[in-house]
Amino acid sequence: MTVQTSVVAEAVERAVAGLDIERLRREYWDQNEFLVIKQFLPRAFVEDTLVPQAQGVKGELNRNYIPGHKKGGSVSYYTVQEKAPRFLDLYRSDPFKSFLSGLVDAKLTFCPDDDPHSCALYYYTEPGDHIGFHYDTSYYKGARYTILMGLVDRSTHCKLVCELFKDDPSKQPRHLELVTEPGDMVIFNGDKLWHAVTPLAEGEERIALTMEYVTNPDMNPVKRLYSNLKDSIGYFGLKAVFKRALSGSKRSR
Repeated sequence: MTVQTSVVAEAVERAVAGLDIERLRREYWDQNEFLVIKQFLPRAFVEDTLVPQAQGVKGELNRNYIPGHKKGGSVSYYTVQEKAPRFLDLYRSDPFKSFLSGLVDAKLTFCPDDDPHSCALYYYTEPGDHIGFHYDTSYYKGARYTILMGLVDRSTHCKLVCELFKDDPSKQPRHLELVTEPGDMVIFNGDKLWHAVTPLAEGEERIALTMEYVTNPDMNPVKRLYSNLKDSIGYFGLKAVFKRALSGSKRSR
């Protein structure tokens, strides 16, 4: 472990130690498995330590456009692993994973090494970049949890929009529009949160880190193919997704 990466790991450990775990667990379950933690990591730390790596792989991003649903850029886990490894010190942090497991009342594990979404970056850098309403549907044989963290948020238009309780007809829906400032974290069960990102305006920029954890890393081969096709078309490109998928890597980190 290098000095720089140990700084990230230590910051994450301090952040977890400072959380009011019981209060956060109540909020998470009261909000149908959804939670916002403002300034999980200090803004200055994120801007000094993590943002430069996100900016450094901008040239690697894959831009895509799906009419009526999505426009934007993404960098896959594979590129993060090779060229922006500081993000993995957060993703792979034992205290962080233990906190998440306690929060969701399940033993979480990392996604398999051939999942390009496990730790990735989303870039909203051109006017109109957005993503329409969707669930982060799990194709695994268990639940999948999404953790989003703000890295860059120079925008008054591009926001994370959430509809809580949409999957529960017994509850009154709750509409939220969130600004994810550097260091802010959003945690949710992918199958429960109906969410979108509103369009970016001229001269604005938004970058977010996404991390995925699962309760069971196994996936049906047909669903794996569908998931890879979806990721290649909607996010990372055919070359990035299938180069690793066809390598036969089945290891879990």
